[in-house]
Amino acid sequence: MTLLIASITPVIIFLYTIFKKDKNKEPLSLLAKCFLGGFASIIITLIIDIPLIPIGESISSPFFKSFFDAFFVAAIPEELSKFVILYWLVWKSKYFDEYYDGIVYAIFVSLGFAMIENIFYVFEYGLGTAFIRAILAVPGHGFFAVFMGYFMSKAKFGTTVSKRSYLILSLLVPIALHGIYDFLIMYSVNLSEQYTLLIALLLVTFTLFIIYLWRIGIQRIKASITQDIPIDNQN
Repeated sequence: MTLLIASITPVIIFLYTIFKKDKNKEPLSLLAKCFLGGFASIIITLIIDIPLIPIGESISSPFFKSFFDAFFVAAIPEELSKFVILYWLVWKSKYFDEYYDGIVYAIFVSLGFAMIENIFYVFEYGLGTAFIRAILAVPGHGFFAVFMGYFMSKAKFGTTVSKRSYLILSLLVPIALHGIYDFLIMYSVNLSEQYTLLIALLLVTFTLFIIYLWRIGIQRIKASITQDIPIDNQN
């Protein structure tokens, strides 16, 4: 029970924080569908991953193995799966009527995925992993989703010309961020101990990247909320 609580608590905290910021609350039924849709996105991810994992295992170079695993085994399948579920559930929904809505829905999908992933990792590796994932992996999935939802809202409410570009960005930006995140960790782990300086550099870069991700992600959240406030009420 302790491991289960440790697995789901950071997800609940992140979801509540995002939900609380929504001035016009989304229907709980649709949020539940998005969250459960995150579970379904894991199945899609696994289907994509099955033929790719052996390829990654056959690569001997730490750099290329880390790059392949980070982008082609993790980032692309996971973010593509989340995107498909998100688009399918909310793109034509009448409740998707504000800029912040895209972020809310995207986070519910992404953290549905993250919670199941978290449970597997924590039950396998214990409470230490629960703590690390609570401060890194769960917020990571959350902020990847911020960018997905932000650009999907831009596509939803943009001009006909800009819709396609923003939709592409809503997929490509989370993939890029997720891939960089995983690559920095994987490469530092895959290197032998003799590369101490490079490992240290990778970890410092990872720390700076996390700070950047949080900072820009919070800015996107604030920008979306501000866009939903009528001009007369912004003073």
